[in-house]
Amino acid sequence: MSSTAQVRPEILEFLRRTDTCTVSNAIETFRVRMRNEGYIHDVTRCLFPALPPAAGYAVTGRIRSSAPPIANLCYYNRADWWRYVASLPSPKIMVMDDVDRIPGTGALFGEVHAQIARSLGCIAYISNGSVRDVDRLEKMEFPCFAGGVSVSHSYAHVTDFGEPVEIGGQRIASGDLLHADRHGVQIVPTEIADRLRDAVAAITAREAELIGCCQSPDFSIDKLEKMLGQDDGLCHPPERY
Repeated sequence: MSSTAQVRPEILEFLRRTDTCTVSNAIETFRVRMRNEGYIHDVTRCLFPALPPAAGYAVTGRIRSSAPPIANLCYYNRADWWRYVASLPSPKIMVMDDVDRIPGTGALFGEVHAQIARSLGCIAYISNGSVRDVDRLEKMEFPCFAGGVSVSHSYAHVTDFGEPVEIGGQRIASGDLLHADRHGVQIVPTEIADRLRDAVAAITAREAELIGCCQSPDFSIDKLEKMLGQDDGLCHPPERY
């Protein structure tokens, strides 16, 4: 498991009430990473955009579905995998890297898998592969972020687990704090998590000021330029880059 620290429950609750774009903007103010890092690019989409944001700790694994596994032909017959999931802190977000040549050939995750995962403390599923039983997953209000959907689980099976995976250009390790909603999936650096609430409040106030300027009958480009100029320093990459 990753050595990533856990955060206080109220931080998780705050993330569940806040959209990922606002949190991403807040993370940028701490300059702990490049702006093009820390989130999954392109390969997944939110299947249930009406659900609120999800926040939890990653549980990682890899899957295949294009050929039968050597053993344990039933796709959910992996007690070692379930014991690993159970051993990690909740709330958990299952992150499965589909390593098939064509990801999503079969769906590991459906209603049965979701029920098992929920019983073990999982609150969301992320994969570059596919899911199925989407009507029942939506009824369960179980957030899923996937590359697509599939009619079949085919030969979907877990090949290994516990090691870092890479999905959409983003490396994710078990224990990473994840935040996900209709906009996508990002990692929240735990070292600045306690300060995010204040940063979000400052950003929200700043955006309200800018919007007010745009809606004012006295709006001018000069006023807008002056306001935007105050943010110039935040656009520079962190010094360590």
